[in-house]
Amino acid sequence: MLDHATELETSAIHPQKRKLVQLEHFFYDNNIVKLFTYATLFWGIVGMLAGLLASIQIFYPAANFDFAPTTFGRVRPVHTNAVIFAFVGNGIFMGVYYSLQRLCKARMYSDKLSKIHFWGWQGIIVVAAITLLAGFTTGKEYAELEWPVDIAITVIWVLFGINMFGTILKRRERHLYVAIWFYIATWVTVAMLHIVNSYEIPFSYFKSYSGYAGVQDALVQWWYGHNAVAFFLTTPYLGLMYYFLPKAANRPVYSYRLSIIHFWALIFIYIWAGPHHLLYTALPDWAQSLGVVFSIMLIAPSWGGMLNGLFTLRGAWDKVREEPILKFLVVAVTCYGMATFEGPMLSLKNVNAVAHYTDWIVAHVHVGALGWNGFLTFGVIYWIIPKIFKKELYSKKLANTHFWIGTIGIVLYAVPLYWAGFAQSMMWKTFTAEGQLKYQFLETVTNIVPMYMGRSIGGTLYLAGAIIMIYNIYKTVRGASIVANEAAQAAPLSPVVETHGKQHWHRWIEKRPMQMLVLSLVAVAIGGVLEMVPTFLIKNNVPTITSVKPYTPLELHGRDIYVRDGCYTCHSQMIRPFRDEVARYGEYSKAGEFIYDHPFQWGSKRTGPDLARIGGKYPDSWHYNHMYDPRIMSPGSIMPAYPFMIENMVDTSLTGAKIRAMQTLGVPYPDGYDKQANADLVEQGKVIQANLKKDKLDAAATSEIVAMIAYLQRMGTDIKAEHKQQTAAALQTVTGDNK
Repeated sequence: MLDHATELETSAIHPQKRKLVQLEHFFYDNNIVKLFTYATLFWGIVGMLAGLLASIQIFYPAANFDFAPTTFGRVRPVHTNAVIFAFVGNGIFMGVYYSLQRLCKARMYSDKLSKIHFWGWQGIIVVAAITLLAGFTTGKEYAELEWPVDIAITVIWVLFGINMFGTILKRRERHLYVAIWFYIATWVTVAMLHIVNSYEIPFSYFKSYSGYAGVQDALVQWWYGHNAVAFFLTTPYLGLMYYFLPKAANRPVYSYRLSIIHFWALIFIYIWAGPHHLLYTALPDWAQSLGVVFSIMLIAPSWGGMLNGLFTLRGAWDKVREEPILKFLVVAVTCYGMATFEGPMLSLKNVNAVAHYTDWIVAHVHVGALGWNGFLTFGVIYWIIPKIFKKELYSKKLANTHFWIGTIGIVLYAVPLYWAGFAQSMMWKTFTAEGQLKYQFLETVTNIVPMYMGRSIGGTLYLAGAIIMIYNIYKTVRGASIVANEAAQAAPLSPVVETHGKQHWHRWIEKRPMQMLVLSLVAVAIGGVLEMVPTFLIKNNVPTITSVKPYTPLELHGRDIYVRDGCYTCHSQMIRPFRDEVARYGEYSKAGEFIYDHPFQWGSKRTGPDLARIGGKYPDSWHYNHMYDPRIMSPGSIMPAYPFMIENMVDTSLTGAKIRAMQTLGVPYPDGYDKQANADLVEQGKVIQANLKKDKLDAAATSEIVAMIAYLQRMGTDIKAEHKQQTAAALQTVTGDNK
């Protein structure tokens, strides 16, 4: 392995000491950049293919293939994880490893750590895909990976941090450029988010229960989920924007002062905005209001960053018309601005009342994902590959073709979903003149099937553009040799020289990476602490309901099957206090209903109806037939079929471990109940089995379908029991008064 610095050979004038110094010769590691670039391209295609399959399954249920691993509920988290952590994740590392070395004028701290990071991350991605398709999931959006994978992610992320900070500490450039600020904030915040949200109690080698329940779990999850978007999909890409956009335009960043405001305001404000995902839910109002206020405040730093990027191109618009790289970067930054304006607007309660749980949110997310993350990644790849191979891009014409096909794909993807989302919400809320709901839920689904088809056409075009890019890159590198160790030289880093006179405060922090790390951690931790501590420590914030009891063992197994097959990706369990929702589903949801839910299941999208009050609404045979083939009971349904649940048996060997894990989490099962649990499970299963036999349906008492029916029939019944108790008490009071 090459030494990080060679002998001093060349002379130069040191900028601080103003005297002749010897330049150090060293080599940039381009091989690690190449590996992450190829991984980005590969996983990008995989993630997009999974997304395309999922989009087709929405309007063509046969594409689920009646096979458990290929049902929508399992494919969808594979798509989101592949795009976020495989495609974008590798894109981040590609850009960081290329730019950090050049900004620090130093080779990466350790070639060995670089390779461990690369292969470790790819191993995590492969295991993640296998386990998600096999049904091992936490059921928490963007954090579905189970506890062994969470541990592996932590280890690899720490190793990446050591390598990054080791490089920064041995840098030859005193000044930390703005891109490095964003890399530092990304690393420390993602570590904090991942560790806090991944608190879970394992009960088997690949399954666990969330350490939080109900309202608390929802708050922690969307504190994580929103800030995973902020600090994995946004801040590192802002760092890449600040490096690659000026490089591609050959112009300095528009405003250094604006970059300072952009950075500190963004990382401080972003962390507070998570509760805007939970408006009108059972989350306490004060937390919802905090989320709204800070979401609106986010417009200022977000647009400050966008304008800083676009204004960097002032005087270079002729070059934008000629260079496909700049075209990609300009559209990326523009999509960032659009998404970061729409996000705060969606956090306004009157807008959220229309948009939430609809395809409007899906459109919003994909403007950011396809435009900001996707196009910026493409632009960076088109920049990096010719640089590290010292060869011109094979075809600018093909790159331009990719740009236009991808741009049209984004438009055709987003516009139908905006239309679908608005149509959904309006149909949900429409009443007849007599005061009755005008549309059945299924009508609101079948009405927007053409929009779903349009989305798939847009996704296909976007994927086609990415395939064109891979061909272009392949032709560029074919027959060329990478400059694996690129020679460079720079003056050694001198001791800090204190200057006399007034100095901007930020100049001080820019020279001290560890202080920058600590201050970044403080800035991002404040919001999370002030939001979560009251919710966890003040009991009255999550009031209990006496009729709400723990799940029976059979219901617990059924709930785990519900989570395993991703039912939460299409169904919510949260009735908001709106007239149409109460009329359609029943009484609005209360915080105390969810105190035994590990994890919570409030959902974020209603492709199917809310299930919070489904218990007792239909007989057991209806649920059996509906799971076997949804179109038997609901003609026109787009729900996947689950015939395998009839043949599969629940794993009763895990029942005791599940009960013990729940007891550890504070669920009040009696002492020693883990030994009695399976007997109760079989007894309840036999009751459902007998009910099914009355309708000439056969199922084993311990089959998955019976467990699923038990869970579905339980949903919302505790609240109904509470109402019966309250009604009886009221009648007794009235009767007593009359007497």
